[in-house]
Amino acid sequence: MSDLTIDLAWLLMIAEQKTPGDPQVTDWGALVAAVARHDARIFDVLVYDSPHARAASLLQLLLHVPALERSNALFACAVAYAYLVASGAKVVTSPEQVRDLARLVKTGEASVHDITRELRRWSE
Repeated sequence: MSDLTIDLAWLLMIAEQKTPGDPQVTDWGALVAAVARHDARIFDVLVYDSPHARAASLLQLLLHVPALERSNALFACAVAYAYLVASGAKVVTSPEQVRDLARLVKTGEASVHDITRELRRWSE
C-alpha cells in the first residue's frame, strides 16, 4: 500500500461521483483542511503514518466540519473508502459497518486511532 496524496480536485470528484444529486460545497475551508490534514507533517514526518490513519483523519474531519450542503456523512465515508482503495487496500465492508462507524465518529467519542482501527478491520 502507498501513501496517496490528495487534492481539492480529488475530493470534488468523490463528492460528484458518490453523493446523490451532486450537492454544492458550502464550506471550501473544510475541503482545504482535509487536504492539509491528511498530509500533516511534523519535522517532515507524517502525523498520520499509514493509509488507514490518513483515511481516518479525512473521515473524522469531514464528519465534524461539513463541506457540503447535505450528504456529509456519506461523503466522509466515501472519501475514506476511496482513499483506502486508491492506496491499494482491498476493502470489504457492509453498509451497516459504514453507518455504525459514521455514527460513532459523529458522536465525538471516536479518536482518530479508534477510526483507524475500524478501517483496518475493513481491509484485513
